[in-house]
Amino acid sequence: MAPLTTTAVLLPLLLTLFLFSSTSTSHAHNITRILAKHPQFSTFNHYLTVTHLAAEINRRQTITVLALDNAAMSSLLSKQYSVYTLRNVLSLHVLTDYFGSKKLHQITNGTALASSMFQATGSAAGSSGYVNITDIKGGKVGFGTEDNDGKLDASYVKSLVEMPYNISVLQISQGEAEAPTPGPSDLNLTAIMAKQGCKAFADLLIATGAQSTFEENLDGGLTVFCPSDTVLNGFMPKYKNLTAAHKLSLLLYHGIPVYQSLQMLKSSNGVMNTLATDGANKYDFTVQNDGEVVTLETKVMTARITGTPEKEAVAPAPKAAKKKKGEEEADAPEDDSADATADDKNGVDRMKGGRLIWMVVSLCMGIFLM
Repeated sequence: MAPLTTTAVLLPLLLTLFLFSSTSTSHAHNITRILAKHPQFSTFNHYLTVTHLAAEINRRQTITVLALDNAAMSSLLSKQYSVYTLRNVLSLHVLTDYFGSKKLHQITNGTALASSMFQATGSAAGSSGYVNITDIKGGKVGFGTEDNDGKLDASYVKSLVEMPYNISVLQISQGEAEAPTPGPSDLNLTAIMAKQGCKAFADLLIATGAQSTFEENLDGGLTVFCPSDTVLNGFMPKYKNLTAAHKLSLLLYHGIPVYQSLQMLKSSNGVMNTLATDGANKYDFTVQNDGEVVTLETKVMTARITGTPEKEAVAPAPKAAKKKKGEEEADAPEDDSADATADDKNGVDRMKGGRLIWMVVSLCMGIFLM
């Protein structure tokens, strides 16, 4: 009986150690669930989801969220910004480094320059995507965009959640910073498609009127799976035999009303709705990945994401200030450039700060019998 007793004791112990090891090494966090425990930040939480920033926050290992309470958000929303502009404003409230309450009051030389998620998108001009954090006399900490002539228009209020050195959620007072980027009307979707090797697809969008549906979804985020001219030209004999309604549905089937980068798709296996999905017709596809290969599976075929022409270079980040003698090395902010480089090599053209993601697929994705 002794061996049985030992086994009975060891198995639960080993299981406990395994579970502890698994949970202690995990860095997963969910900003939506974190803020759900603080009702006074429900509006801020809602718009992190609407602007698709929540997903970007959750996939990063190190992040600081500068949250606005419902009163501050009400003031911000009164300006009636588009979803696109609001995303840019809120992305300035997400820092790609960890700052807990203790670190805020122990900043080397009293000031630090932190990269925001807005800067990481590549849409920020010059230093506009960097946030100045200053430890002010009297225990106060001020925040302001680097290109705002040194003005600190927001201040630290309190810490909501700190999970060193994974995620920190801090409340700050209302700020007036606005992201200096062009509005959605400045983006000509079909012109971009034509320039990037999808002119035939762009022409069909215009001819059928599907273009307007794609453009209506730009503010909230849009992902386009575009067949190249060569792919679409080979499919045209079948396309011409479709009814007008089926032609429209087929084109809308190549877009989804949410921003999904290639890195996000690699962790988003499952069914995904398209622009063609409505209450009566469940026009969706299934995302599957195998390592670096991401496929889109329909009921009649499987398309693979392929390469695209190189996009225009992103404006370089401002040079880091020289480190003074005796100054400690600052924690390095997590850089999104590696993801961007990987995306470019795998067939992604990222446009306008997380509003439009561009991918080329190997086949024209069918939803009817081919």
